[in-house]
Amino acid sequence: MANKRDSTVSRRKDILNLLSEKGEVLVAELSQMFNVSEVTIRNDLDQLEQKNTLIRARGGALKFETSVAIDQRLADKSKINLKEKAKIGKKAAQMVKESDTIIIDSGSTTAELVRNLPDLQDLTVITNAINIANLLGNSNNINMIMPGGYLRKNSLSLVGPLAEKSLRNFNVDKVFLGVDGFDTKHGIFTPNVEESRLNEIMIEISKEVIVLVDSSKFKKRSLAFICTIDKINKVITDSNISEEDKRRLLDAGIEVIIV
Repeated sequence: MANKRDSTVSRRKDILNLLSEKGEVLVAELSQMFNVSEVTIRNDLDQLEQKNTLIRARGGALKFETSVAIDQRLADKSKINLKEKAKIGKKAAQMVKESDTIIIDSGSTTAELVRNLPDLQDLTVITNAINIANLLGNSNNINMIMPGGYLRKNSLSLVGPLAEKSLRNFNVDKVFLGVDGFDTKHGIFTPNVEESRLNEIMIEISKEVIVLVDSSKFKKRSLAFICTIDKINKVITDSNISEEDKRRLLDAGIEVIIV
């Protein structure tokens, strides 16, 4: 019994050492490396997460560090980097054209997009965000569609199976996404798993994917992975983006718009 306990402790220590070196680990790889089942590895990761030594992510885990974005309330997020978000939102609004059908994701940066929408005669907006819906409520020429779902209070957004099923009925021209973490080596992230599933569907049904992200979100990840960067068409950000991140996006064929 003692040997089994010792081997478990040793394996978990090795997992943390790997995380420290690589920044992330995958369940399947760890299972092969330590010659144990994936169920055992998942249990290891769950136990380590409870001790705040790592962050569980889909298929594995991330290094626990300050560069992992946390799940903030929308009211708190809206106070951060206000000038940058206003510029990003204003630029994004210029991409909305007559007769477009667009999705606007929840968030403080996407709210700036809504505040700067041009005066169009025919525009359809699909949104799962209560704050976005409130901003659009008095616009006579905007047809607004909201999926069902239950309210996630931190982001004031509707999520869950009902919202997912509703979104799959549509095809849209553009989706405007706000994200909490953007690692240009891996992709975009959000703190909530159900929010990430909804974002994935938004991307699937959209002809063009436009990410609105201030530079503070780069080199960060969060709990739930949304998609790899090859699914993104345009990124709108501010001038503090690093040359390394900018180059990586450009090399991937993504249009980078700096405001």
